[in-house]
Amino acid sequence: MSNYDYDVLFIGSGHACNHGAIALKMAGKKVAMIEEDKHGGTCTNYGCDAKILLDGPFEYQEGFARYHDLGMPTPEINWKNLMAYKKKLIGAFDPLLGQTFEKYGIEVIKGHGQLTDPHTVDVDGKTYSAEYIVVGTGARDSSLPIPGAEYMHHSKDFLDLDEMPDSLLFVGAGVISMEFASMALALGKKVTVIDFAPRALAQYPEDYVAMMVKKMEDMGATFAFNQSVSKVEKEADGYVAYTQDQSFKADYIVEGTGRVANVENLGLEALGIEASRRGIVVNDHLQTAVPNIFASGDVVDKKIPKLTPTAEFESNYIAYSILGLTTDPIVYPVIPNLVFTLPRIAQVGVSVDEAKAHPELYKVHRVPFGKVNEWVNNRETEADYTFILDQEGYLVGAAVYSAEAAMVLDFLTLVINKKMTARDLSSMIFAFPTQTYQVVFALKPILKRA
Repeated sequence: MSNYDYDVLFIGSGHACNHGAIALKMAGKKVAMIEEDKHGGTCTNYGCDAKILLDGPFEYQEGFARYHDLGMPTPEINWKNLMAYKKKLIGAFDPLLGQTFEKYGIEVIKGHGQLTDPHTVDVDGKTYSAEYIVVGTGARDSSLPIPGAEYMHHSKDFLDLDEMPDSLLFVGAGVISMEFASMALALGKKVTVIDFAPRALAQYPEDYVAMMVKKMEDMGATFAFNQSVSKVEKEADGYVAYTQDQSFKADYIVEGTGRVANVENLGLEALGIEASRRGIVVNDHLQTAVPNIFASGDVVDKKIPKLTPTAEFESNYIAYSILGLTTDPIVYPVIPNLVFTLPRIAQVGVSVDEAKAHPELYKVHRVPFGKVNEWVNNRETEADYTFILDQEGYLVGAAVYSAEAAMVLDFLTLVINKKMTARDLSSMIFAFPTQTYQVVFALKPILKRA
């Protein structure tokens, strides 16, 4: 019998922790999670879940707009009512998750956890010990070190706005800014987006990003690239952001310049665990320099996308490792990722840029899906798909520009991970008439036959 208080102690209760905690508890381990904020972490309370809830009516509005020329009115969105609904529904997750963890028999220790030795965590003056410790403290929005930084807001603030300001300035043209800007534009607000880079969404296909920027500009958005914000000043009727040669005024400024790992005040340095703004350094088993201390989720220093499903995957892997169900290094499948703009931009596997740079390895097939499938694609004629195949004919990557990108991407991820051939697809029957059926129809002629 162990002399420790717990078999496994998690610092954090978000997706990087709770999936593994539940798996371990169900296997008979004594488990606890340390949480200084709400149960479930950022995604559940302040990020993904809130964003997708608010996004719902905008999807419908976007769809109705495609039928406007047929005499069908586009509905207006009542942001105030929508936000009240969001606060009620998302606000219930914290206590609900607390009850869920209690039901599983997982203790939640409230407070800030700090490592004091390889097996001990101090929580606001009280110590707890465990055979294994998992750090899953996530990440937060970064803040520019400039005068007036206090006047800028972050994603958590935007997702809690009772009233949408008449004019908004987004500093940074990454995922968060582009998603929020899409909603503000749909509400008829004045939107400006500034970025130090030459284009938006640098990690996504340039052609699809250009299509999105053009659409947003047609709706009234202003983009200023190759511009760095040096200071922000408050005026009587708003705020002004200054760059090297321009100034931009708005009622509300959102900073979306990236995210920083939460590695401060965890006691990592004293234990010889290397960490930086990028995250905690781990090996291919997600172990830190102290073998019984793991790290999971957005707090890990890694090149793969820092996404909720990635955190969940890592959390489960750590649980399986502790239970002795695997001794293999972690191997990630292809990771689908989306920008929830209107419409979506999505990609998975080998990127379009990589495929174009290596024609000796990959074949790129671009399909004007919306133009040839208007009858089944809700008149979304601008929908566009790119399939990337290796020299054997297996699908190894894809990119999608479409309102239906989420559904399509999940299906394509399955095709890639299972190395499905045209014969595999022909051996199954898909619902008709659907977008999925037409994706299969487009794939079969180009995939490896058998």
